Amino acid sequence: MKETNSYRKLLNLLKDKKATIGIIGMGYVGLPLAIAYAESEFKVLGIDIDMNKINKINTSVSYINHISSEKLRTLVNSNFLKATNNFKEVKELDAIILCLPTPLNKYREPDLSFITTTLNSIAPYLKKGQVLSLESTTYPGTTKEEIYPFIKNNGFNIGEDFFLVYSPEREDPGNNKFNTRNIPKVLGGLTSNCNKIGVALYEQVVNEVIEVKDTETAEMTKLLENIHRAVNIGLMNELKPLAEKMGVDLYQVIRAASTKPFGFVPYYPGPGLGGHCIPIDPFYLTWKAREYGMHTRFIELAGEINSSMPNYVVSQTSNALNKYGKPLKNSKVLILGISYKKNVDDIRESPSLDIINLLNKKEAKVEFCDPFFEYLPKTRKFNFNL
Repeated sequence: MKETNSYRKLLNLLKDKKATIGIIGMGYVGLPLAIAYAESEFKVLGIDIDMNKINKINTSVSYINHISSEKLRTLVNSNFLKATNNFKEVKELDAIILCLPTPLNKYREPDLSFITTTLNSIAPYLKKGQVLSLESTTYPGTTKEEIYPFIKNNGFNIGEDFFLVYSPEREDPGNNKFNTRNIPKVLGGLTSNCNKIGVALYEQVVNEVIEVKDTETAEMTKLLENIHRAVNIGLMNELKPLAEKMGVDLYQVIRAASTKPFGFVPYYPGPGLGGHCIPIDPFYLTWKAREYGMHTRFIELAGEINSSMPNYVVSQTSNALNKYGKPLKNSKVLILGISYKKNVDDIRESPSLDIINLLNKKEAKVEFCDPFFEYLPKTRKFNFNL
């Protein structure tokens, strides 16, 4: 594909760190990414519809536990980072990165409404010479089938005067070993020029960019990572009740198996899956597979097993109380930890919430303790009064 003036100009802006980077969605993915660019001395604009987040960023108050307010203050005071809810400012950007939620609806179908609503909001302010990168987890084909037609219908030629890539987020909140810079970045573009622009966009803030041939491959890569974990955790969750009935300590089994220096990766049973990735992402592929007349049986079975674990926990709690002649009803039950994993202030899809809901239905007296939460925030599924 020919190198146009728009291509050369944007490439030079990115390589010279003179590009203005806009990140839409200032959550657990968007804010760390914005900080990474600002620390690399790019001008960064964070865009979000949540005025609480906007005000906190602009006044250097962190709302994510593992990000310090001091770090925000340094970047805001040096004018490398600011935030707004005004989509008109998109016209001043050279790069637009979408870090938006992609949940499932009640039928386990992908909900792209956050993406489509945002695209409609920024459409009047797009211009030639910009690159748009989608980081939200989604099914293979989303970028080409949903975003590409939208951009094209707005009068742009992809790969010539506008550039489109997909690069899935790989954030792991609370992980002190891996961060935005040292986690390799997978990237696929709509054209070869898109790929080159995408590499120039990300190589400034990550140590290694992994190019794949197209956006579908990049989209599938993200799903494979999380399906791999969901299926293997599902296996451990299936083995846990069996091991108990056999009088075997499954954790000791896993530790022993982990001493094998090849061919085994340890996974552990738990009360269910939580977070914005593993409980949701595998079902994007399950949904897409139906289009090809196929059923992803491993994924669906793992989902059933993992979803059943809160019931298993409540059942075990009831059994333990029965040994002492106490019914679950009116018993005091303390839930230690309500976030979806340790050391994070994030309750998205947390199995603790499902366990609390089940205990409430059994009329247990439930309380919780978590250093990151003074009260239980409202979620899409639950609104507890504890």
